[in-house]
Amino acid sequence: MKKIWILGLAASLLTSMVACTGSSEAPSGSDKPSGGTSGAAEKSSLTVKGSDTMVQLAQVWAEEFKKVHPEIDVQVTGGGSTTGIAALLNKSTDIASASRALKAEEANKAKEAGIEPKEHTVAQDALSIVVNPTNPIKELTLAQLKDIYTGKVKNWKDLGGADMAIVANGRESSSGTYGFFLEHVLNKEPFATEVLTSPATNQIVENVAQDKGGVGYVGLGYVNDKVRAVPIKKDAASPAVHGDAKTVLDGSYSLARPLFVYTAGEATGAAKTFIDWILGADGQAVVEKLGFVPVKK
Repeated sequence: MKKIWILGLAASLLTSMVACTGSSEAPSGSDKPSGGTSGAAEKSSLTVKGSDTMVQLAQVWAEEFKKVHPEIDVQVTGGGSTTGIAALLNKSTDIASASRALKAEEANKAKEAGIEPKEHTVAQDALSIVVNPTNPIKELTLAQLKDIYTGKVKNWKDLGGADMAIVANGRESSSGTYGFFLEHVLNKEPFATEVLTSPATNQIVENVAQDKGGVGYVGLGYVNDKVRAVPIKKDAASPAVHGDAKTVLDGSYSLARPLFVYTAGEATGAAKTFIDWILGADGQAVVEKLGFVPVKK
């Protein structure tokens, strides 16, 4: 009898030891990251795709954001506003960057897909008309720009400039900047077939820098000492206005525009953290540093 009691006590002790060992593991659904130390931030990733005008801006945003949120990896690619919005609608990107507003047909596609795109204005821009620094042209009206890009005017002398051929440069049709220029300058008339199209804004700057007769349209952040931005007149009777932060904010520059990011519905999680940071002081400081205009000045 005593032997049986001792065996039973040993079995009981062994069961208690096993239970105690098992209780040291985190329960299912615990906040403790698996394979990490207690309290470590959970890693996440975020994709941003779209506007070529905004790609450098978004890349610097991602780099600076990483310094304060090392737990979130932000991957940025260009391709154009249309490409970015399409990616958002087919759920292959978290955020679409766009240098134009959502089109009606894109809104319809979103509705069909059960998506309600949320628009966030993250910066402002002055679409700048650039020429070669040696070009003596002093100013251009919106009507003259239209004549250049629809092919009605082919020589600078017809606009009060030197006797040399105009070489117009523009973006591909997937570009939001292309769409903005088409609507606000060409009034939706087609571009001339001889307009040279480039997949990236940097290429327009290089083309104009290398061609004395060159002209192109680029975001304010891309204007550098290789080219010269020409003041723009709304019409022949209006003053010529140079595109900069002041004229964007006071509304006097004819080709001012907002820059957007879109999310599929209200931003949540890492996307919300990123967009909130962009709209904060540090994110808007990047906007200004890269030559664009902050949302609020």
